[in-house]
Amino acid sequence: MKPVDFLLIIHPALAVIFVFPLIGIVSYYSWQTRQRRLALANKEKSKIPPIVGTEHFKIGRWLSTGVVAITLFGLAYPIGEDIIKKQLWGTNFFQFIFLILMFVLTAVSLYFLHNAREAKWRGIFATLTGMGIVILGCQDNVFRRTNEWYISHYYYGITAALLMIFSLAIVKDIYKDKSNRWRNAHIILNCFALLLFMGQGITGARDLLEIGKYKLGG
Repeated sequence: MKPVDFLLIIHPALAVIFVFPLIGIVSYYSWQTRQRRLALANKEKSKIPPIVGTEHFKIGRWLSTGVVAITLFGLAYPIGEDIIKKQLWGTNFFQFIFLILMFVLTAVSLYFLHNAREAKWRGIFATLTGMGIVILGCQDNVFRRTNEWYISHYYYGITAALLMIFSLAIVKDIYKDKSNRWRNAHIILNCFALLLFMGQGITGARDLLEIGKYKLGG
């Protein structure tokens, strides 16, 4: 196994070990939080403890950050393989530096987005993180399946990552918005993201099999 092949393993391993368990936990807490809120709105006594909202907020932020991070790992494999195959550090040094910087700057923007407090900075870092994900995803050797975009692991993943970035950007505004517009948008978009995660579980396994067959010449 070549060193770059470890990147192929890291992406699905992190999804199984870290991301998908968090999806279940966050989904459970989100349902509990909503049920408690509806009960209190109807002036009913809820048996659900108040801490569920805090836990949903905390773990949801880690899930959103983790999804974007695992997307970067997923893109790192085909891009890293292409860099090594073409020996870009010698044949196209500018592109080599550009790709390295894009990974670094996207990761740094994600870190600052996760920790930003003011709305304007969350907007700035969310935009930079999203741009980095999209630009890296447009590079050569990334397996996109554009002709079948509706069942593409790549497009599911990029869309889910962008939704997670948006969630990180607005999550603190949800608690300040008395009209619940941000909350409703959050619920709708993340229900859609949940469907994308389900699709990723299927399409990811399929693409690993197809990439393996392609490399073996099958």
